[in-house]
Amino acid sequence: MSEPHIWDISQRIGSATPLWPGEPPVRVTRHANIGPDCPVNIGAVSMPVHTGTHADAPLHYSDDGLASADCDIAPYVGRCVVVDVTGAGDQVECDDCDWDAIAGHQRVILRTYDRFPHDVWDDGFTAIAAPVIERLGAMGVRLIGVDTPSLDPQISKTMDAHHAVLAADMRILEGLVLDGVCAGEYELVALPLKIEGADASPVRAILREAI
Repeated sequence: MSEPHIWDISQRIGSATPLWPGEPPVRVTRHANIGPDCPVNIGAVSMPVHTGTHADAPLHYSDDGLASADCDIAPYVGRCVVVDVTGAGDQVECDDCDWDAIAGHQRVILRTYDRFPHDVWDDGFTAIAAPVIERLGAMGVRLIGVDTPSLDPQISKTMDAHHAVLAADMRILEGLVLDGVCAGEYELVALPLKIEGADASPVRAILREAI
């Protein structure tokens, strides 16, 4: 029996990774090199916790919310559905979603881009309307994933979609790369790092062919 196909839906992290405006740059440094007195290379990484493909922790949008290290990992692993909403306008509304496809799923990933903008920051990305989040929560969804940097518009000060997630006790994945991923059912694995006090964590996210 052949192994199920795997899609890597993570952004590549490096100095060219597009970041939220004002965030400090990604830095990958080397403080030891293989040589006569050292048998190994040793490096260090400095970057914002919302770099690339990442999981927002509830602490990001609530002072009383859990940090990354304290979040249950179960929502980030399991069967999911990818829903194509590339036809949406400035934000995904309820009428843009295939609710029949979503029904029965606890993990929902919304694809907004025909092609992910790997090399530039898109300040006009498609947001998710709060009523969409509320309806997902009412259906028992535990995690929402998007291929954009945020559920809310870049200039939002009210964070309506994030607060709808908080009310429904859902988890969030942002910055997924869904090029080549068709709408349908998959197995998701996207584990946040166990970082104490962190309001988010980069993840290596994959989709596996559902069997």
